[in-house]
Amino acid sequence: MNLPDGLPLVADGLHLWSPGHAGTWGFANCLLVTSGEQAALIDTPYDQPMTDALIAAAAPVLPAGVAVSTIVNTHVNGDHTFGNGSFPGAEIIATKASAEHLCREPTPQQMHVLTHETPADAPLGWYIREHFGRYAYQGVDAVPPTVTFSGRHALRVGDIDVDLIEVGPAHSAGDLIVHFPSRRVVCAGDIVFAGDHPVHWDGPLARVIAACETILALDPEVIVPGHGPVQSPQEVRGYLAYLRELEERVHARHAAGDSAGQAAEAVLASGFHDELGLPERVVILTAVEYRHLDHVTDEVDLIHLCDQAAHWAHRHRGPGTTPA
Repeated sequence: MNLPDGLPLVADGLHLWSPGHAGTWGFANCLLVTSGEQAALIDTPYDQPMTDALIAAAAPVLPAGVAVSTIVNTHVNGDHTFGNGSFPGAEIIATKASAEHLCREPTPQQMHVLTHETPADAPLGWYIREHFGRYAYQGVDAVPPTVTFSGRHALRVGDIDVDLIEVGPAHSAGDLIVHFPSRRVVCAGDIVFAGDHPVHWDGPLARVIAACETILALDPEVIVPGHGPVQSPQEVRGYLAYLRELEERVHARHAAGDSAGQAAEAVLASGFHDELGLPERVVILTAVEYRHLDHVTDEVDLIHLCDQAAHWAHRHRGPGTTPA
């Protein structure tokens, strides 16, 4: 697995670990914050080898004798939190809503079962192995937040002011963004994706759009997405246009009486942003949007949504298919 061995500066005291790898799942960005004798980390990697790589890359950046004492989880998906346990004693901050919805998140142990014990010839088993089979979930314990909040939460890392702003439910039930006012940087978590179609589990798209507008209203120069390269405000406006276009198309299909599956198939068949990777995520986005349009209020099943996307991907690029 090709992982970065350095943490380039995004701004003074803000060091980005960005593993890249577009076209697949799980390679989330992490931001190390250092100032004086303090260090904090925004999100942690998905498994132990990735976390070890981050720790090694961070060693030259951390002042002698300084360890990460604060972790901020932008949300509680495993690819942003499973590395929490590698920073013993660190305070872990997340929103109260994130903590309340931890029970629906697949644990490392469940991810190991999914990647090793599901039928490899079934769409979900094939898809899970393709995108998650590279990760080592054994020996990883999901460590929950130790501090939670609703609304806003302020902290200070050395002389750097950090403002945590709750914007969920949007991508997940309890998203937060991290604003560094003096650096004009925002860590967006998975409110913003770059390079691939996004995935949003809670929605509706209007909430994701509102969260992006909140980011832009902070007047940042740099936005760090949850996955992919750093973005300019103009690039985030382009992402907003994507979300609005998708919302309009899905709502029109719903009004016409199409099922969620029919709507997603039609959107993708039109070539909707086919320059982006992971088009099957549109199946998830459409299913989630339909839940809101149909006033479905039961707890969302993340694995069921992945299974729907896997079936689309299996039909279009699975074993025996001819690449388009």
